Amino acid sequence: MALFDELGGAAAVDKAVDIFYRRMLADDRVARFFEGVDMDKQAAKQKAFLTMVMGGPHNYTGKDMRTGHAGLVSKGLNDTHVDVVIEHLGAVLKELGATDAQIGQVAALANSVRNDVLSR
Repeated sequence: MALFDELGGAAAVDKAVDIFYRRMLADDRVARFFEGVDMDKQAAKQKAFLTMVMGGPHNYTGKDMRTGHAGLVSKGLNDTHVDVVIEHLGAVLKELGATDAQIGQVAALANSVRNDVLSR
């Protein structure tokens, strides 16, 4: 069974992403990266991306990770910020009942795109 299905499918991803972005916007370590961002559009892209990487339907049509984050890298995005993303994502998944193993799988997926996100 795909991780997407194990975690509860589209409804779970939708809920997780909504909670995730509330946390990100409230976190002074990363909130500045979302200034001027259409958060509804951003959340929709994130939901489609997470669905795809966790083995659900492939409806992601956004930019590749390097292109999509290049502007943020120029604003100082670094490993510390990626760690914050993984921290919040893990906390949200835990809150929604994911196991430590499932959270580890999601963290591994996030880390697998770290170098592209940071244009390395």
